[in-house]
Amino acid sequence: MTLKSVNPATGEAWKIFDEWTPEQTLEAVDAAAGAYASWKETPFAHRAECLVSLAGVLKARADEFAGLMAGEMGKPLAFGRTEVLKCAAACEFYAEKGEAMLASEPVSGCGERAFVDFTPLGVVLAVMPWNFPFWQALRVAAPTLMAGNTMVLKHASNVPQCALAIEDAFRESAFPDDVFRTLLIGARQVESVLDHPSVIGVSLTGSEGAGRKVAAAAGARLKKSVMELGGSDPFVVLEDADIAHAAKVGASSRCVNAGQTCIAAKRFIVRDEVYDDFLAALDREMGELKVGDPTADGIIVGPMASTALRAELHDQVGRCVAAGGRILRGGELPEGPGAFYPPTIIADAPFEAEVCREELFGPAALVFRAKDDDEAIRMANDTPFGLGGSVWTGDKERGLALARRIETGVAVVNGLVRSDPNMPFGGIKNSGFGRELSSFGIREFVNIKSVIVD
Repeated sequence: MTLKSVNPATGEAWKIFDEWTPEQTLEAVDAAAGAYASWKETPFAHRAECLVSLAGVLKARADEFAGLMAGEMGKPLAFGRTEVLKCAAACEFYAEKGEAMLASEPVSGCGERAFVDFTPLGVVLAVMPWNFPFWQALRVAAPTLMAGNTMVLKHASNVPQCALAIEDAFRESAFPDDVFRTLLIGARQVESVLDHPSVIGVSLTGSEGAGRKVAAAAGARLKKSVMELGGSDPFVVLEDADIAHAAKVGASSRCVNAGQTCIAAKRFIVRDEVYDDFLAALDREMGELKVGDPTADGIIVGPMASTALRAELHDQVGRCVAAGGRILRGGELPEGPGAFYPPTIIADAPFEAEVCREELFGPAALVFRAKDDDEAIRMANDTPFGLGGSVWTGDKERGLALARRIETGVAVVNGLVRSDPNMPFGGIKNSGFGRELSSFGIREFVNIKSVIVD
């Protein structure tokens, strides 16, 4: 098997890597296990210094890494640079706050003295996707390493250069050798990595199907797993919302990263009273998004990551139309090379249609009507997914009350659904389990240990 860098804007192969042999993989995991022996004893202050050093490397090489993302998965350069800087900020966040998050907690009423410790466990396997190739990996690595664990990364097979660049950034920073290792392997070697006695768990971000397989493999080995899977985020627009603003943010949310974002707005659920106005405004905003070469200035929507993914999305769009939806914008395969797909709006598809319950992982928006708030929330929750959602209204207290009724891991009033180091991130239902980021994320792969003195 080979791991290929294929430029999705042109369809041309960029670089090709041979998949590692099982022996090479074992050697790297053994090295991470060996590094753990000393890293777990490293004081928090030095771990923090290493994270700050890594943040400096990321900032200095942000343009370079943005270029890798543009070439391997089609992210426009400006968005790639922002992604790398967000990774640097996460490193600095855990450098500053990680020690306090893992400080012993005293417990009263249990013996003469009692407390809870949070101690490292070993090597964490990260199985990461291509859509945010730096952020997804670093948002797991920063808390994992600050907690005293080491980490091995199995990245998506279409972004091997990004995967190697992340390891190179660690090598350039103050981190000791082998605390972080990239594994150039395909999915078939994941179970053998989980078999390693020093690998204590796995964090996966990816599709529902991949999550089911890896979670089952981890469970069979009695190893901890955190799953951040797909989403079909509702974007609920009430009759008192600022329609122009909601449409502008909604278009951006649906089409950022060519719509290949688990927390992108995917199902627009709009009150009857403003449905026509919002649909027209969304159409205008989607029409103004500049599509093209991700290395060109001003591009908002680059190509999808591959023509295979584009074909899957186009099939879903066709099934939406066959079920009764009407295309307001887009929906046609463009001519020429690359995996480009136009910003697309599908209105009036029957809410109950099977395809409307799937995740559309590309720049295609579904827009539905709701007669009142209760129906809007019912529709928002009528999905197998539960990652993110938003409510748009002129009354923030009303919005807050409705946001709390949305069955998701993240809910936002009048803003983009997003991940932030200050807040836990993750989903429920088929969107996964466990949490990344904040104090909740750093405690996922530690021993929560009760200590009692009688």
